[in-house]
Amino acid sequence: MQPFVLPEFYLSYPARLNPHLESARKHSKAWAYTMDMIDVPQHGTVIWNEHDLDSHDYALLCSYTHPDAAPRELDLVTAWYVWVFYFDDHFLELFKRTGDIDRARAYLDRIARFMPAEGEITETPENPVERGLTDLWNRTVPHRSAGWRRRFRTSTRNLLDESLWELANITENRIANPIEYVAMRRKVGGAPWSANLIEHSLNAEVPDVIAAKRPMEVLRDCFADAVHLRNDLFSYQREVEDEGELSNSVLVFEKFLGCTTQEAADALNDLLTSRLHQFEHTALAEVPALFDEHGVHPAGRAETFAYVKGLQDWQSGGHEWHLRSSRYMNKGTLDARGGPELPGGPSGLGTSAARIFRSVATTAPQRARAFSHQPYEQVGPVALPTLPLPFPLRLSPHLAAERKKIAEWPRRIGILSEQVWDAARLRASNVPLAAAGICPDAPPEQLSLTTDWLTWGTYADDYYPAVFRHDLPAARLATEHLKLFMPTNGESPPPPLTALETGLADLWQRTTGPMKPAERETFRGTVETMINAWVWELANQAQNRIPDPIDYGEMRRQAFGSDLVTSLCRIVNSRAVPAEIQRNRVIESLEDSAADYAWLVNDLFSYRKEIEYEGELHNAVLVVRSFLDVEQDRALRIVADLAKARLTEFRHTVDVGLPSLFADYGLDPKTRAALTGYADLLKNFMTGIAHWHRECDRYKDAELDRLGVRAGPAHLKPNDAENPLAAAPQHPGCTGTPPIPLGTEPRRFQPGPTGLGTQSLNIPAPTR
Repeated sequence: MQPFVLPEFYLSYPARLNPHLESARKHSKAWAYTMDMIDVPQHGTVIWNEHDLDSHDYALLCSYTHPDAAPRELDLVTAWYVWVFYFDDHFLELFKRTGDIDRARAYLDRIARFMPAEGEITETPENPVERGLTDLWNRTVPHRSAGWRRRFRTSTRNLLDESLWELANITENRIANPIEYVAMRRKVGGAPWSANLIEHSLNAEVPDVIAAKRPMEVLRDCFADAVHLRNDLFSYQREVEDEGELSNSVLVFEKFLGCTTQEAADALNDLLTSRLHQFEHTALAEVPALFDEHGVHPAGRAETFAYVKGLQDWQSGGHEWHLRSSRYMNKGTLDARGGPELPGGPSGLGTSAARIFRSVATTAPQRARAFSHQPYEQVGPVALPTLPLPFPLRLSPHLAAERKKIAEWPRRIGILSEQVWDAARLRASNVPLAAAGICPDAPPEQLSLTTDWLTWGTYADDYYPAVFRHDLPAARLATEHLKLFMPTNGESPPPPLTALETGLADLWQRTTGPMKPAERETFRGTVETMINAWVWELANQAQNRIPDPIDYGEMRRQAFGSDLVTSLCRIVNSRAVPAEIQRNRVIESLEDSAADYAWLVNDLFSYRKEIEYEGELHNAVLVVRSFLDVEQDRALRIVADLAKARLTEFRHTVDVGLPSLFADYGLDPKTRAALTGYADLLKNFMTGIAHWHRECDRYKDAELDRLGVRAGPAHLKPNDAENPLAAAPQHPGCTGTPPIPLGTEPRRFQPGPTGLGTQSLNIPAPTR
């Protein structure tokens, strides 16, 4: 009996079948026999027999997912999929069922030797997985560009290596939280690897100049998430009930939301739909602008669009294969929907088009909710769920001294002269308290630097929506101009025109003066990531579009300044931590879980301020309300539960992940101490942020009401002599709209305080 009824899937693109299916079937079977994948025991266990291979029908999968591939390329791609599914089952039988992590790690280490970045494979293969990889690597990689080879090697390594994460969860009987699961599933699930093969099969490589830009990464990630979530729905019965697998998103949702399996499956399908909506939005709205921004030549544009179309083909074709393969739970699904087209069968508007229309109509309410929010909705007063401090609080002994000079730096660089902030608003933010909790051990000068970064980030977060809410082109121009104040090789920046530019120029000099050019380049990248995310928020605001939940979480982490925090912490520890450790999964888990805890706490405390007083859309509570279509109290509890889950993951990583990392890499005491100290810095970051939100006045009703009723006639125009904003400074590229502080519109329609409470720079000062 099936554990749930498969939901109505969103399919906006018809599946097509490659006419060379039969030849791919013959080739893939012959190839599998040659590699000893059929009926050859591995450590006493037969992984596949011929019936297994035939019933799984990977040639059908590849013929649906690569409908335009030439015969030779279809044969090669099919062999790759035979290999990757064989690896999955081989790893299951030998290691997941036995829980032998040590042998699994050695097994994966050997496989990595058959994927050289340059040159030939020198290792001798000893099992079908190694033999298959050797053959396929030699037939594929030499024909591609250096950029493609680099991406493909990374995605293949991730696909293999992160199997250990799944195995560790089984061994510990641990179910991941939703945010952790989506991020890790991208690596272990293999969809980024599939995206690379789409480029190869179509001979259509994405130009290197845009391959790592946000729109292309969003397309890849949306594609990956949709592929994996769909697979989890179809494979739940086999993985969870038969194999004892814990890495399945239906199970993750079921346990996290405390709901039935059917409810979890339906919610998961809604998330799948949201990711496909995001894919379409990015392809239509962002990719063309990306071409223009980077001057991509016509051939590169054509290859990129072919790649995007290939991703669509894979989504639709992969769904058709899941409906047919004996590997999955799909009984009766073809009969219920009339079945897909097959060679010689019915086709046209009477079949696929009708199903697409039904699919679009069924999911239309979900799409509409994302664009139908009424700004300045009255949501308060709000009773927040209880969130205790994550770790013991430590405050800098220099806090009192820092509070006494709270207005000195803002006044010197002009922050209090631009009609966006006043002294009372600055005091209500109590930025020194945040700095004192984040950096309790910093000497006075470094605590001051931290406070000034936090003040700049708070002000920037208020300034962007106040000045640019109705002028997105100006926001983009101003952001590019702002980047000129972060030179990496001694360049002279232009004279600053605003307090924002003056402040960044000052902070950049004070922070990066001791750095080497390469370190400055890396640090600059983290600041750019953050300010680019502010523009992304303005773009959503212009469309009145509530973001997709996954895209929101990933961009919120950037807009909040979390990458900048971890970057500065890395600078402090870089001399003791080897490069290969810095981007290890364990370190990423520490950084991402800490960052997510901080912004989730922020979204809870700033919910009323942002939604009711500022007309904002970028708040996790609103995103959850819209996505799950639940009441406000339920959304608040879910966001609080997410924060708790990320904190639990952080603690698990410290208690279990770090000791395993120490043992796996044989790290010396100095490096171990550096990593343990880094975890302590992140503990201070989370605790300092949580304490600041509880104690500062920025989010309290009294402060919101004070700002909401501040005098300011709504009828004044920017150039009216009586308007206090008439003399406000203009940012480069502005079309004439000055900053709009609270009080210039009716109460429910006024931007209120944001700053550290929305997308701030919560940055601990470097301790050199």
